[in-house]
Amino acid sequence: MKKIETAVLLCGGKGTRLRPVTYEIPKSLVPIQGKTLLEHLLDLLKKYGIKNVILSVGYLKDNIKQHFGDGSRFGINITYVEEDTPLGTAGPLGLLKTLNMLPNRAFITSNGDELKDINITEMYKLHKAKNALATIALTRVEDPSQYGVARLEGNRILEFVEKPKKGEAPSNLINSGFYILEPSIVDIVHNGFAMLEKDVFPLLARQGKLFGFSFKGQWFDIGNPERLEKARREWKGI
Repeated sequence: MKKIETAVLLCGGKGTRLRPVTYEIPKSLVPIQGKTLLEHLLDLLKKYGIKNVILSVGYLKDNIKQHFGDGSRFGINITYVEEDTPLGTAGPLGLLKTLNMLPNRAFITSNGDELKDINITEMYKLHKAKNALATIALTRVEDPSQYGVARLEGNRILEFVEKPKKGEAPSNLINSGFYILEPSIVDIVHNGFAMLEKDVFPLLARQGKLFGFSFKGQWFDIGNPERLEKARREWKGI
């Protein structure tokens, strides 16, 4: 089984809930334990031998490009795709296809503003064994009422239930913002702004081609100042 070689990291967001911090720096450059948030994600990719990284940048993109450059000082190869207007979580993949930059086999797509420690090898094994078009890394939370919660049949994802009331969630497994995708899913991404969560994954679920990989490693959503401080205290690194 060929290993994954390429990751597309989504770093175009404005991080409005982290203001005033993100008035001056993009969310992916927020410092956590002596490194930028995005560097911790690069550590994960390097652990599994993934050295080709495409950064989709928008808000304060020059800050990101200046910090990471071509990636050589981090031991990886970085290229950039620039969002002139916000493209969501799926739009950048359509842009990659337009620019002939889309990987020709399975690749990782991840939000660039979360901390996560995932066994990518095991996730990829599941992805291939199930002949999935998309596999979502699912993390377990105590209170899923603030998230989109997966309804599963074995490993197959039937749907996501958005912010269910306490006690009514179909599981306590939520989307961690980390995916293995087949290039063919880009055929259902329309040009411009599009969301994996709303425009792509529901269709794949109906086709029976969307699967979930439940992992037990760390995961921190850096969505607001309180969650950021929690991550700074508790993150154990890769």
